Amino acid sequence: MEPHRRLAILCSHLRPIGSGSSPCLLSSGCASVSVSEKGLGDTQKENLQDDCVFCKIIRGKSPAFKLYEDDMCLCILDTNPLSPGHSLIIPKSHFPSLDATPPSVIAAMCSKVPFISTAIMKATGSDSFNLLVNNGRSAGQVIFHTHVHIIPRKAYDCLWTSESLPRHPLKLNEEASQLAARVQEQMLLLSDICQDSKNEDFCPSKN
Repeated sequence: MEPHRRLAILCSHLRPIGSGSSPCLLSSGCASVSVSEKGLGDTQKENLQDDCVFCKIIRGKSPAFKLYEDDMCLCILDTNPLSPGHSLIIPKSHFPSLDATPPSVIAAMCSKVPFISTAIMKATGSDSFNLLVNNGRSAGQVIFHTHVHIIPRKAYDCLWTSESLPRHPLKLNEEASQLAARVQEQMLLLSDICQDSKNEDFCPSKN
C-alpha cells in the first residue's frame, strides 16, 4: 500500500471524515490539545457538566493528551497511569455511570477497543492489556463520567495485588443456586421496566 494511502486510512480512524474538524495526527502539538466544542452536536453540548473534569476536556477547557476522537467518544492518556500508556475512553456526552449510559454509546466506546488497544500495546511494547470499568464509588469510581480504562500489561509486572491471591472454585450448592436465581429475578424485573420505558436506549434488546 502506498504511503499516502496508509496515512489517509490512519486519519480516518483518528478523526473520521465529517466529524467537524481536521484529523489529529499524534504530533507533540496536536496530541496535547483537547477537543474543540465546534465538533460537538447540540445535544452533546447540553449534556456536558460544568464541574466535570472530563466534560471540561471535551469542551477544550482543560488539556489532555488525545489518542483518538470521533463523534461519540474520545480516548486520552490517564493523568495518573497505572502503567505507561494507561488510557481512558470517554463518551462525549455526560453520563455519571455505566448503568446510566445508553447501550448505543457503550457499544460505540467498546467497538474502538481493539483498534486503540492494539496501537497502545505496540507503542508501549506490551503484549496484553486489562479493560476495566470502575462503576460506582464502592468499586473505586472517582470521576462520575462514564469511562473505560485500557491498561497495558507486561509479563510479571504484578500490577494487581489480587493476581497473587488464590481463586476458589465456585461451589455448586444451594447458596450459588439462590444467587443465580436472584440475579435472574432482577433481570426479569428490569425487562418489565424496559418494556414500559419510553426510552429505547434503556433496553439493550431494543438496540
